[in-house]
Amino acid sequence: MTGGDDALPLAGLKVVEFTHMVMGPSAGVILADLGAEVIKVEPIGGDPTRRLLGSGAGYFPMYNRNKRSICVDLKSPEGLKVARRLAADADVVIENFRPGALVKLGLDCESLRAENPRLIYCSAKGFLKGPYENRAALDEVAQMMGGLAYMTGPPGRPLRAGASVIDVTGGMFGAIAILAALEERRRTGLGQEVKCSLFETTAFLVGQHMAQMAVTGVAAKPMPARVSAWAIYDVFETKDAQQVFVGVVSDAQWTAFCRGFALDEFIADESLALNNQRVEARDRILPKVRELFASLTAADLLAKLETVGLPFAPICRPEDLFDDPQLQAQGLVDVTLADGRTTSLPALPVEIGQQRMGVRIDVPSAGQQSREILSGLGLGGGEIDTLIAAGAVA
Repeated sequence: MTGGDDALPLAGLKVVEFTHMVMGPSAGVILADLGAEVIKVEPIGGDPTRRLLGSGAGYFPMYNRNKRSICVDLKSPEGLKVARRLAADADVVIENFRPGALVKLGLDCESLRAENPRLIYCSAKGFLKGPYENRAALDEVAQMMGGLAYMTGPPGRPLRAGASVIDVTGGMFGAIAILAALEERRRTGLGQEVKCSLFETTAFLVGQHMAQMAVTGVAAKPMPARVSAWAIYDVFETKDAQQVFVGVVSDAQWTAFCRGFALDEFIADESLALNNQRVEARDRILPKVRELFASLTAADLLAKLETVGLPFAPICRPEDLFDDPQLQAQGLVDVTLADGRTTSLPALPVEIGQQRMGVRIDVPSAGQQSREILSGLGLGGGEIDTLIAAGAVA
């Protein structure tokens, strides 16, 4: 957005993060991208998430831009004082430690709100209140027990989704709860505790399938084996061995599809005029469509589908998105990786005032802004040197 930091929606909001991995940082990066001042409190040596390999190697650079970093030893009395001082000056605290961990440190909601009643304290956990609330959980655990893995894989082969969808969506719900609590605080003057969770987020996402069971009395089948609500809603092979998804999801789209591809026999067939009639005739429709699409190259098919105005998609890989024209227009932001290289990653997927959110603060190195943050709390240079010499802060 234009006009500097003060023009951003959450300018002036102070957030302190005691987070790691994905769920907590996701909530924080949403607020940070929207203009909040977010301080990431890391252990001495930095958040271990920074050093993950394999599928975790991208977690830190993706979810920690627009934040400032301070490394604090929460096991030392001096470090705990710094943490409490940060929270006393904050509007929001976000944490995703295991249940009870911050109670032992006096960094729980009740303790911090005793000093700062306006504080909004967001806990990102595996489960909300209930018999499971003290269990450890992960994104994959929630996907398995929440029905999402069952719905994603073919029958008998539960499969987690191909991204940390529950961590990220759970963090998103955390951000929504924080914004709701901020609005209530505007009216009451008081903060409160809010929580988001992995399991209940998963249940919310599969709620459509629960509702399907309630409405029809028939349990939803895994997506690869489902009966689609539309006759043409599938992945098709092209002449040059590419794959393209095509959906025809209304009667008007059906007419446009048939005319665009000169399927006169389907246009003339009144038994295919309505969507549910076409679903029942899928076995007759799909072989013809597959044959037609297999006679076209992917480029020709995509061009034709765009002209007709149908929902379609080439089957892309994540690495293909670096070169996607739509993302390159406004949807990517540049950040610096730990080794000094620069890369482009997806921006927050919203527009506000016809503008996208950018990067004001690059992904920080561990403790990069420690002195600056401590100075902002009113500590003098000598006090800061003493804390660093004692190992309480780095």
